[in-house]
Order: sequence, then structure tokens, then C-alpha cells
Amino acid sequence: MTARALDEIATDLREALTATNRAREEALRLSREVIQFSSRSIRAVHRGEMESSRGLANEARSRVHAVIAALAAHPDLYNAGYVHDSQKEYVEAEAMLAIVADVPLPEPAQLGVEPAAYLNGIAEAASESRRYVLDRLRLGDMERAETVLKVMDDIYYELVTFDFPDAITGGLRRTTDALRAVLERTRADLTLTASQRRLENAIQNALSADILAVRSQSNQQ
Repeated sequence: MTARALDEIATDLREALTATNRAREEALRLSREVIQFSSRSIRAVHRGEMESSRGLANEARSRVHAVIAALAAHPDLYNAGYVHDSQKEYVEAEAMLAIVADVPLPEPAQLGVEPAAYLNGIAEAASESRRYVLDRLRLGDMERAETVLKVMDDIYYELVTFDFPDAITGGLRRTTDALRAVLERTRADLTLTASQRRLENAIQNALSADILAVRSQSNQQ
């Protein structure tokens, strides 16, 4: 085999690295768009704009798949942090849609995401659901608030069973610990609201009984 000149080797390497850099730049751009669309989707959920939220989540989904395609020949780049972060945000948006719509969470294969991104995404969605629970409480919808709190609980108790190194789970332990704190605060808020409502009902019943008693005495007189 005839040895090649260094400049020829360098030319080949330059072309290979140029292709890698081009794929990286494209993946970065798409990942930023995934995060942007996912964030807007979650915001739309809280506003009750479900159709808009679904459309934004679909936009995020198309870009998640585009990232996979862009990095198909560059597996080293696919395992970069920005891919994980964008997939996590997308999972959060899809999970929020499912939680608010009271339907089962989508599976990782449906979303086209990696296991670590999925687990962290549903954990983030569970934490984000606190805002939805508080909105339900302000509207007096205790039943719905309790239902969503149970979903948050179910997600937490599944996540704590994943006892693997952070390098594998993408820092799931920290995310789960944060969710536990959110759960405790949310449960306390719901318990306080329920107690206040029982007290208000008791006072209202007592006042109604007093009014009836006064009316009865007036009628007897």
C-alpha cells in the first residue's frame, strides 16, 4: 500500500470534521427549537389552550425526530447533553398534556426519546403539575386537584425505584428529590384548603340552623 502524503490525510480529516461540525450545529439549532416549542406547549396547557398546546407539542416532536436523523451518522454527538435536555423538555410537554387530559402517559417509544430523558421529563411534568393543582384549588375544584395529586404521587413512587448511577439516568435522583419536595408542599396546600372548606361548611350550616331556629320562634310568636 502506497503511503499517502500528510496533506491528503489532512484533507480527508478536514472533510470528516466539517461534516461532524455541520451535523452538530444543525442538531443544536433543532434542540433549541424543541425546548422553545415544548415550553410554549406547557404554557398553553396552563392557560387551558389544549388545541394550541397539542400543536406546539407536535412541532417539538418533529424536531426531536429531525435531531435523530441529523445525528444518525454521529452517535458520539447524539449522546451529548443538549440532546438529552431537549428530549426531556419535550417529554414534559407531552406528559403535561396527558395529565391534564386525564389520559395515560405516552410511552418512550411513542415519543422517540431515550430512557433517561423520558424519566426526567415525566418527573419535571409531575413537579409542573403543582401549578395546575393550585389553579384547581383556586377554582374550588377539589376533586380534580386530588386526582392530579395522585398522578404526581404515582410518578414519584415509580421514579424512586430507579436506583442507577446519575451517569445512566441523567441526574434522575436530583430531579426526583426535587419532586418529593414539591409533592409535600402540594399535599399540604390541598390539606389546608380541604380543612378550610370543611370549616366554612360547618360555619355555614351553623348559621343556617340559627336562621331556621329564629324563623321558627318568630312563627310560634
